[in-house]
Amino acid sequence: MRKIRILLFTACCILLSVFTPGWLHASPKNMSPIRALVSRIAPAYNDRLVFETVEADSGRDVFELVSANRKVVIRGNNFNSMAMGLNHYLKYYCHTYVSWYKNDPVELPVEMPAVTEKIRSVARVKNRFFLNYCTFGYTMPWWGWADWERLIDWMALNGINMPLSITGEEAIWYKVWKQLGLSDQQIRAYFTGPAYLPWHRMNNIDHWDGPLPQSWITGQFALEKKIVARERGLNMTPVLPAFAGHVPEAIKTRYPQAKITRLGQWGGFPAQYESYFLDPFDPLFNKVQQLFLKEEIKDFGTDHTYGADPFNEVTPPSWEPAYLASVSKTIYGTMTAVDPKAAWLQMSWLFYIDRGKWTNERIKAFITGAPQNKMYLLDYYCENTEVWKLTDSYFNQPYLWCYLGNFGGNTMLAGNLAEVGRRMDNAFANGGANLTGVGSTLEGFDVNPLMYDFVFGKAWSGGPANAAQYMSHWADLRVGKSNDHARQAWDMLLHTAYTEPDHLGQATLTNAKPCLTGHSNWTTNPQITYNNADLLKAWQQLLQAAPNNRATYRFDVVNIGRQVLGNYFSVLRDRFTAAYSKGDIAAMEALRPQMLDIFDDMDRLLATSPSFLLGKWIADARRMGINPQEKDYFEKDARTIITTWGGPGNHELNDYANRSWAGLTKSFYRRRWEMFLDAVIQSTRSHQPFDEKAFGAKLATFQDSWPKSHEVFSAVPVGKSMEIAKGLYDKYVMQIAEPEEKK
Repeated sequence: MRKIRILLFTACCILLSVFTPGWLHASPKNMSPIRALVSRIAPAYNDRLVFETVEADSGRDVFELVSANRKVVIRGNNFNSMAMGLNHYLKYYCHTYVSWYKNDPVELPVEMPAVTEKIRSVARVKNRFFLNYCTFGYTMPWWGWADWERLIDWMALNGINMPLSITGEEAIWYKVWKQLGLSDQQIRAYFTGPAYLPWHRMNNIDHWDGPLPQSWITGQFALEKKIVARERGLNMTPVLPAFAGHVPEAIKTRYPQAKITRLGQWGGFPAQYESYFLDPFDPLFNKVQQLFLKEEIKDFGTDHTYGADPFNEVTPPSWEPAYLASVSKTIYGTMTAVDPKAAWLQMSWLFYIDRGKWTNERIKAFITGAPQNKMYLLDYYCENTEVWKLTDSYFNQPYLWCYLGNFGGNTMLAGNLAEVGRRMDNAFANGGANLTGVGSTLEGFDVNPLMYDFVFGKAWSGGPANAAQYMSHWADLRVGKSNDHARQAWDMLLHTAYTEPDHLGQATLTNAKPCLTGHSNWTTNPQITYNNADLLKAWQQLLQAAPNNRATYRFDVVNIGRQVLGNYFSVLRDRFTAAYSKGDIAAMEALRPQMLDIFDDMDRLLATSPSFLLGKWIADARRMGINPQEKDYFEKDARTIITTWGGPGNHELNDYANRSWAGLTKSFYRRRWEMFLDAVIQSTRSHQPFDEKAFGAKLATFQDSWPKSHEVFSAVPVGKSMEIAKGLYDKYVMQIAEPEEKK
């Protein structure tokens, strides 16, 4: 009998460890998780930081800061709150910014500043969400544990407690499809290449750039175990995936009676890459869900929140509201059959991008098909369109206000900072009691870190209230002290680049497919609304903040400089087009080297910063391979996603993930424009109109060949940022400055 009781007790302990939320795994009585974070981020301060627990504020997360006995005391109701308190101290007292990249140093003052008065801050919302399915393709496909470790620390420091956690899910699916009778080749060929897995996971494409190597599947599985353990240790609730209906076409050979439909072509990919959807009412759906969730919970544990998006950018089998309601009810029922505490997290991007089809009647039917408070909606792109305003606050289902901020990992100064602040304040005041959180759904990490700092700061009382004041503090944070030149620079940026909302296809013309007028394809960025001469002045002011060797300062100098040069390229292109229209070959030939110089100069400047290196992207991808063949495979996958996106003949998504990186700027974007300028000049010499179609075919040949090449680029910075930036400023100031300033 005693043996039976011991066995029952052991079983209960195992179940409890699997189903218990992360905050219970790491008790504030044992401070090792927060101590370990300090050891990674600010080891020099470890002995003078004291952590203590404090009660939650009416159920809301809270942190406090105070100085006592020559030490800084940080209190919080859990480790996530303590980390937010630590970051508040680092930012507002030490003028230290901790980035999300592992290679960026954390630069601290030698003497620890005292907290002059007690600080107390309470979370305005329960949930703080971060990431997007796409981020796992545009930014993180080649990350190892060291990269993830820094990101998780960054998330904790910014109070994020609901991260999307989908790394390694292919290992779970591999087990499921194996159990259902598919072969190794059928399963791995069903998966896409690593950088494309987000769109495979979202039911958009199958097979593309597959089969997926087994080494990838195994490695990512081990990585996810570390990720969820660390996230839970810092009181986060990892959002794990659930089955949303996406199945391999090959499953029909094992279950020929199953009701499976094609979801249609997506992104210009041929029909052979279409995905397949299993009807939720088919008995096989529940079987697949149970197999998947049981395997996932066994391997990764659970905090009872699952992401599932059955109809993202694809057409449901029926638009009838009754059908949509039944689908969500059924899908949720298959979740609770395994985990009775399950909550469903659903993107609302589809309600924005397909607003004409997703009427309020259909949205309401779909999201209320799940029980009240069991489906959470991510209001995905609120800086552009707040769907909560269009849907009666999501018909009382809980939702999170989200800032998207970046598409494809594009490299563009942008962010409507003041407007984002106004919208968030309005949502807090008028968004309803079912507004349960804020978040960021960025597709890729970008060059505007202040926007994410701003958004997550506003999730707490005492967070950013005034855009101008925020920018003034941000300037101090980036240079490590109060500096009038830096403050003036960032104030100028607030009124220029940071009035520009982010949008699809944002880029300077340098990154666009060459054309005589406008932009093209996924770099359809309209003309900037600010004067580039004003951005030049901001760059000048920032350069005058030297001497300063802070990594954050050098990043800003490079980042703003490459935007100034990229903006100026449009001026030269328009002059070239004007010369072409007049048949002025001499003017065209004079402009050609000036235009190509922009690429060379941008590339030299970008090469000085670790954040702008094609070489690092490729080196990280190759590191994933366990043999030369796999290394080449991963490199091609990495090169393709940021250039052509698809294969030969599929140009619909070309340049969607464009970015201004050293190596890419010179070897890809410059080469395209060089070919274009030469073709236009040659046609003018021949007294023939420029044949855009013939050039397009020639350009496509070059573009399709570039991902297959193996030119090596530096994976570490080359050159001195300040020296090169100052030289480029002197070179271009008279060309870009306002006419009255040239006198």
